[in-house]
Amino acid sequence: MSNAIDVDRDNFDQVVLLGSTGTPVLVDFWAPWCGPCRQLAPTLDRIAAEFEGRLTLVKVNTDEASDLASAYGVRGIPNCKLFVDGRVVDEFTGVLPESAVRDFVTRWVPSGATPLVEEAKSRLIEDDVPGALELLDQALAIDPEDEEGALTRIEALLRAGRAAEAEEAADELASPPHASRRPVRDTMRLATLKARAQLSSGQGADLEALAKRAAQAPDDPQARLDYANALAATGDYRKALDELLAIVDADRSYGDEAARKAMLTIFEALGADSELARQYRRELASSLNR
Repeated sequence: MSNAIDVDRDNFDQVVLLGSTGTPVLVDFWAPWCGPCRQLAPTLDRIAAEFEGRLTLVKVNTDEASDLASAYGVRGIPNCKLFVDGRVVDEFTGVLPESAVRDFVTRWVPSGATPLVEEAKSRLIEDDVPGALELLDQALAIDPEDEEGALTRIEALLRAGRAAEAEEAADELASPPHASRRPVRDTMRLATLKARAQLSSGQGADLEALAKRAAQAPDDPQARLDYANALAATGDYRKALDELLAIVDADRSYGDEAARKAMLTIFEALGADSELARQYRRELASSLNR
């Protein structure tokens, strides 16, 4: 049984325009004679049920409300328009796969996990990492597909010093999507978090001892590499990059170009907008082109 609301010119303003100021409204412009409309209808019903309380599904029979269809530029049916705050923010025409319709809706409908994720972010600002992780676990239990919750949880795991778990979670998100999981949209943020997790795997090393060993054996690339990796694990990326660049300058091929690859991972961890990354990219390029 459909939970869609049948709307015509008499109640369109009330149900759609005013109603969408509180909850997004998906309007399905259809007609009884339209085969594709009947094909799409069950998909819309399932999606509406999935987003119950966060999305209103409305149906407009274009045979009976042709003026509404004309006013909103409907040229082919089925035509679905998503209203937020009284205006059309997105639309599609024709029959889409259920996964595509779900993605379409997800772009505009807040996840049920959103309040918990936002509270978790506040906890992280307050340095309450255990509290943040508890809230994020609750959020992902509500909506396992909540991307913001999943990415924030990786950040929290890194803050908690649980680098292996953070890397495992990042790998899971980075793996090819399948029927039960949507692809990640913020791929740059995920790449940054994954790189940070990889670098953090060296946490716990005796930094002082590694520094002493590297200082005593400046011509030993492995000693400098171990020290650089330990520095990167603590987040001291500038010092780590200095050590790695020195290895590249001396022997760029050492360890299957381990120093260059480590620098690239740090660049990823710093993010595309990092001035530090841009500086050392230039220095690395200069070293490699000598």
